[in-house]
Amino acid sequence: MSEILGRDLQQKSIVGTNGTSFGTLYNVTMKPESGELCNLVVDPKDQSSSMVTDETDDDRLRIPVSQIKTVNDQIIIDTD
Repeated sequence: MSEILGRDLQQKSIVGTNGTSFGTLYNVTMKPESGELCNLVVDPKDQSSSMVTDETDDDRLRIPVSQIKTVNDQIIIDTD
């Protein structure tokens, strides 16, 4: 994946490769000691997203960055 600035990711839509719309990007988590990105934190479109395995305490979805396929106008994640 090419280099992308964090400010360019703000409020991007998160969409799965199967067409599922998950919501909009709220934040990104990382490991402070290494700078490695961990998860996309997403304001959910609806609460019924069964593909995502984790939620934050404030009902946001947590999607591992390893599922990112591409970033353009939207962030596309692998849902296969």
